Amino acid sequence: MDLAYTPEQQAFREEIRTWLAANVPAEPLKSFDTAEGFQQHREWEAKLNEGRWGMVTWPEALGGRGADLIQWLIFEEEYWRAGAPLRVNQNGIFLLGPTLMEYGTDEQKADILPKMANGTEVWAQGWSEPGAGSDMAAIRSKAELSDCGEYYIVNGQKTWSTRAVWADQCFGMFRTDPNSQRHHGLTFILVPLNLEGITVRPIPQLDGLPGFAEIFFDNVKVPVNRRLGGEGEGWKVAMATAGFERGLMLRSPARFQETARRLVNLYKENREAADRDPSVKEAVIRAYMDAEAYTLTTYQTACRLTQGGKIGPESSTNKIFWSELDQRMHETAMSILGARAELLPHAPAAQGVGNWLDGFLFAQSGPIYAGTNEIQRNIIAERMLGMPRK
Repeated sequence: MDLAYTPEQQAFREEIRTWLAANVPAEPLKSFDTAEGFQQHREWEAKLNEGRWGMVTWPEALGGRGADLIQWLIFEEEYWRAGAPLRVNQNGIFLLGPTLMEYGTDEQKADILPKMANGTEVWAQGWSEPGAGSDMAAIRSKAELSDCGEYYIVNGQKTWSTRAVWADQCFGMFRTDPNSQRHHGLTFILVPLNLEGITVRPIPQLDGLPGFAEIFFDNVKVPVNRRLGGEGEGWKVAMATAGFERGLMLRSPARFQETARRLVNLYKENREAADRDPSVKEAVIRAYMDAEAYTLTTYQTACRLTQGGKIGPESSTNKIFWSELDQRMHETAMSILGARAELLPHAPAAQGVGNWLDGFLFAQSGPIYAGTNEIQRNIIAERMLGMPRK
C-alpha cells in the first residue's frame, strides 16, 4: 500500500482547504436539534452544494465531483480540520445517496438526489421499531399494495428516527408480504413525511433536545414509485445502506483524528493535574494511536473498494472500533477536566471546554445506533469466524 499522495490528490486537498477557509462560518451554527439550528445547517448544505463540495463522490452530472474514496477521505480530513459544521443531511448524502446510486431508477435519481444535495430535502432514518431495533429482520410495520396497484397503504411505527423532527423525508423497510418472516418479504420504501396519516413525535436526547423522533403511520398512501429496488428485496437494499453506515461513509476517520488532536491539546493544557493519574497520559497516547490505526484501516478498505471489492460483514468490526474509540476519548477528556467536565457549553465558566460534555453524551449512543455492538459481535462471530449459533 502506497501511503504517499499523488500530485493530483495534493492539489485536491489544497483546493478544498482554500474553499473552506473562505466559506466556513466564523461563528459556530446552533445545534441542528433546534428549529433555528436545523435551518442554519440546511443553508450550509446549500452553500456546500454551490461549491460542489456537498457530495464529492457523486457523479458530476448529479452535482458532485466524481471523486474516488481516497479523495473523499482527503476531503473529510480538511473538513474536520477546518471546524466546518456537522452535516444535517448525513443520513441522505452518506447513506441513502450511495444506495440510490446502486438501486434507484433514473427517474428516482433525477428527482431525489439534487434536492438531497442542496438541502431542500433532508432525510431521516426509518429503521428501528419498538420490537425491532438492531434486529431489523423483526420489522412489523406493514405496506399493503392497493387494489389499483398505484400506492402502498402503510401502517405501523418507527422509532429512534434520527433528524425526523424537522426532516422532509424518511427511508425505511416495511413488510409487504404479511405471511413472511424475518428478512423475507420486506420492501425498502421512501416516504415523504408530509403525507396524510403521518404523526411525528419528538424524543428528547440526554441534553433535552429532540435529536430523534418516533413516526406513526396510519393508512398512509405512498406511491409505488417511491419503492427502492424490487418488492420483497428490501433486506438486500438495506444491507447495502447498513454497510455504508457501519463500515465507511457515516463516520470518517477524520472525525476521530480531530477528536484525538483536541484530546492531546487538552492534556497539554492541563498536564500538571492530568499527570497525577499516570493512566491518563497512557489513555491519551492510546487514543491518538487508535485514531491513526483506524485511519490506515479505512484507507486500506477504500483502496479495496476502488479495485472492485465490497463492504462485507467486516463493517461490523469497524463500527465497534470507532464507536468504542469515541467513548474512550471522551471519557479520558472527562478525567482530565475533572469537575469542569460537567459544565455545559453556554456556562460562563466553561471557557470552551463544554463541547467535551456534548461529545461525551453523544458518544454514549455510538454503541447503539447503526446496530448495537452486541449485535455486531454476533455478526462477527457467525459470519466472519464461522461460529455456531447458541
